[in-house]
Amino acid sequence: MFIDFHTHMFPPVIAGRTLAKLAECFGKAPEEDGTYEGLIRSSKASGIDCSVVLPIATKPSQFRTINEFAARFQEGEVISFGSVHPDSSDYKAELKEIQAMGMKGIKLHPDYQNVYFNDIRYKRVVSYAAELDMIISVHAGVDPLCPEDVHCTPQMAVEVVDEVAPGKLVLAHLGGNQQWDEVEQYLVGRDVYLDTAVIFDYIEQEQFLRILQNHGSKKILFATDSPWAGQKRFLDVMKNMPVTEEERADVLGRNAMRLLGLS
Repeated sequence: MFIDFHTHMFPPVIAGRTLAKLAECFGKAPEEDGTYEGLIRSSKASGIDCSVVLPIATKPSQFRTINEFAARFQEGEVISFGSVHPDSSDYKAELKEIQAMGMKGIKLHPDYQNVYFNDIRYKRVVSYAAELDMIISVHAGVDPLCPEDVHCTPQMAVEVVDEVAPGKLVLAHLGGNQQWDEVEQYLVGRDVYLDTAVIFDYIEQEQFLRILQNHGSKKILFATDSPWAGQKRFLDVMKNMPVTEEERADVLGRNAMRLLGLS
C-alpha cells in the first residue's frame, strides 16, 4: 500500500484563488488544481492508495470551517487531519472536538501561524494532542512565506521533543526544509518521524540516503506536498532509490499504515 503522508486540498469555491496566491508566494505553479477531485485524479494516475491531507488554520477563527470540511474525508483514498491555531482560547476543547470528528491528527504550521515552534503555546498544544494519542504533523524548516525567519528549526524541534516527548510527532520536509545539515546534527536518531514532502526537488540523494540510514527507515514517511510536487514523479524517485526492499516498504506505506492504524 502506497501512502502519501503530506498533501493539500481546498474547497472548490476557494481552491483557485488560494493556489494562485500561494503560487505567487512560492514562485512555482502547482502540479494539480488543489481540489479533492484533483487529488484523486493525481493519486489514481500515480498508483497511490491513500493521500493524507494537512489543512492549516492560519487564525483561530478558521477552526470551524477548516475542520468541518476536513471531517468529510476520513477513510479510503483521502484521509484529512484537522488543525488548531496556537492562539486558540480553548485548544483542549478544539483538539477533543477534532478527535470526536474522527480525525487521527492535526497539522501545525509555525510560519503561517506566526508562532515559533518552541513557544509555550505550541508546547501546550503538542502536549495535549499527544495525551490524546493524536498524530502531530508540523512544517519544519524554510518556507517561502518568510525564508529568512524560520519558525521551526531542527533545534526548536529538539527542544519540544525533549520537553514534551510526543509519541507521534511528524516533522515535514525531512525535519527541516533546506536545513538538512542541522537535521543531521540535531534530529537524526531522535524519536520523531520525518516526511519527504517536496524534498526530492532539492536534497542531494547522498544526504537523503545518509539520513534514512542513520535515522532508520521505520521513522521516514513518503510524502510529496501535492499539489506542489507531483505524486507520480516523487513515487518514481522513491521506487528507484538504492535502498533495500524492506526500507522501501517502510517508507512508502508500512510506517504510515502503522501510524494511521490501517490494517
